[in-house]
Amino acid sequence: MKTYRNGSTAMNLMHEELARAQMTARLGEAHELRRGHHLMMARRMSRKAELAAQQARLALARAI
Repeated sequence: MKTYRNGSTAMNLMHEELARAQMTARLGEAHELRRGHHLMMARRMSRKAELAAQQARLALARAI
């Protein structure tokens, strides 16, 4: 009976370790996705700013 309990405890610990490893992997994936999303948003805002600057230069050139 004692061997069964030790085996069961060892098995529970293995399951806990597996769950912990999977959770860490998922958190890492989520972090990478957020980083990619922020990079995409920064690039989009940069393009919008460049377009606005170009339009302002054109408007100024037309006014002169």
